Amino acid sequence: MLNIVIFGAPGSGKGTQSERIVEKYGLNHISTGDVLRAEIKNGTELGKTAKGYIDQGQLLPDELIIDILASTLDSFKDSKGVIFDGFPRTIAQAEALKKMLADRNQAVSVMLDLDVPEEELMKRLILRGQQSGRADDNEETIKKRLVVYHSQTAPLIDWYKSEGLYAHINGLGDLETITGEICAAIDKVK
Repeated sequence: MLNIVIFGAPGSGKGTQSERIVEKYGLNHISTGDVLRAEIKNGTELGKTAKGYIDQGQLLPDELIIDILASTLDSFKDSKGVIFDGFPRTIAQAEALKKMLADRNQAVSVMLDLDVPEEELMKRLILRGQQSGRADDNEETIKKRLVVYHSQTAPLIDWYKSEGLYAHINGLGDLETITGEICAAIDKVK
């Protein structure tokens, strides 16, 4: 099983690159953002709870996310592996993911860190908000999300380095170059 964590600040290109990896390697894609947006759109209790956190630019409680991921992962039959997009976001979540996978005799194969400078992230997210109408892509919420990312999520880099699973990816440049760098990192662990 090829289990990949794709990592980076909001707007770093995780979704775009995940689509390319899914296509090339035949993996399943779990985007916590997409799963949560679907729950919110459908007006489920989980969606209502999640919306409260998201509107404040905050992260959701770990137990909630792990339960969603475990259920989604278990729904895939004959899977070659999974890309975790937007999760984990804290060291506690990384440890919970490691345990959840270990309970299924699996492990994370590699963590891909899409590194993009903050001013480029702001440009990308504001443009995405204008194009898609995503309510959380406005300057005030983006700034909050980046603060949360730097304080709570960035420490994962060192955690995954200590696990021997870290791969730095330059998230600037054309899509093909970035995808090529990602595929080289995946092929090393395949």
